Amino acid sequence: MKGADLISTSFAAVRGSPMRSALTALGVVIGVASVIVMVALGQGAQKNIQDSIQSLGSNLLIIGPASSRSGGLNLGAGTGQALTTDDAIAIKTEVANVQAVAPTLRGGTQAVAGGQNYATRLDGVDADYFTARDWPVAKGRAIDERDVRQARKVVVIGQTVATALFGDSDPIGQRLRASRTPFEVIGVLEAKGQSSFGQDQDDIMLAPITTAARRVAGRSQNQAINRVSQILVQAATEDDISQVEDDIRSLLRQRQKTPSGEADGFSLQNQASILATAQETTGVLTALLASIAGVSLLVGGIGIMNIMLVSVTERTREIGLRKALGASNGDILSQFTLEAIVLSVLGGAIGLAIGLLGAWGLTSAAKLPFLVSPLSAFIAVGVSALVGVVFGAYPAWRAARLDPIEALRRE
Repeated sequence: MKGADLISTSFAAVRGSPMRSALTALGVVIGVASVIVMVALGQGAQKNIQDSIQSLGSNLLIIGPASSRSGGLNLGAGTGQALTTDDAIAIKTEVANVQAVAPTLRGGTQAVAGGQNYATRLDGVDADYFTARDWPVAKGRAIDERDVRQARKVVVIGQTVATALFGDSDPIGQRLRASRTPFEVIGVLEAKGQSSFGQDQDDIMLAPITTAARRVAGRSQNQAINRVSQILVQAATEDDISQVEDDIRSLLRQRQKTPSGEADGFSLQNQASILATAQETTGVLTALLASIAGVSLLVGGIGIMNIMLVSVTERTREIGLRKALGASNGDILSQFTLEAIVLSVLGGAIGLAIGLLGAWGLTSAAKLPFLVSPLSAFIAVGVSALVGVVFGAYPAWRAARLDPIEALRRE
């Protein structure tokens, strides 16, 4: 039997029993669609986390101090010694390959403007903060060194705060009160959106760090006015991060007089390591989801084998007649194997279309990037064809082994 005849015969057999063919391919359809959807969700989550971490700033190191609170401002979450603006100055002057060093004083506040009352976050920062965070202003200007030096009562606000307090009006030049202190709005930050932890990064107000310490936290000169919540350090290039991290650790241990062998009195997080850990975690989760979905392909393959075995039994007389007319065992084997492959590939193609549609819908609902790797789609459809070969082999072998005389005797 010629190859063209085998193909036409196989397709005719599939078209001749549409209901049986649809039920046979259903398992493969579900399996391929599940794999595509699960992989797309995993890749979308991974991309979302990656973008969120990178939105913190490029080549960023985050140094955290001891756990303490003062005047409603959180001074950190570590268990060692507190960090100070002097530490930030030392890092800036003594550590090489540093682009920006930004001490930050973090806390919450209640902002009031034009009859609107809004609970938000108020951070005290200096001019380097905007460079370290890669966070430019969309309107107005950023906080500069003069604002910090003179402890001016000015703020730069995030897009969420601007909308909550001022609506559609331009907030630049308008006044608000935070922690009973009047501030003038001098800038509005560019929107950054949600972080990987679901926090709205635009729900923030930035004031000069000296103003935040004196006016908001209410510290006097005798209350460690130079203590900060964290220090953000931006390395000059990505290749410098590891060396800068080592130099900062050595410098701070020396400044805090930490004995050799004892743990650091501060926390030091490398943005690259945070990103690598997040990618590894989401990668494992994606592989796990894809593996679970891949079980559907196995079930679909077993379904194909079962239906093909039934088909061999139902078509015994057809097989006997073909062999009596000269079809060889190889022809019968090829015919039934090809039928299984056709059903699998057809199911894989339909599953791919359904999977892409489902992945788009779910990622849109979850507000995740819609990412489908061409490789994963190719593998899913390729595996569906392999399922047809593997699970169609035994029924095809059974059909090829039938004795034509015995087959023709059966009703």
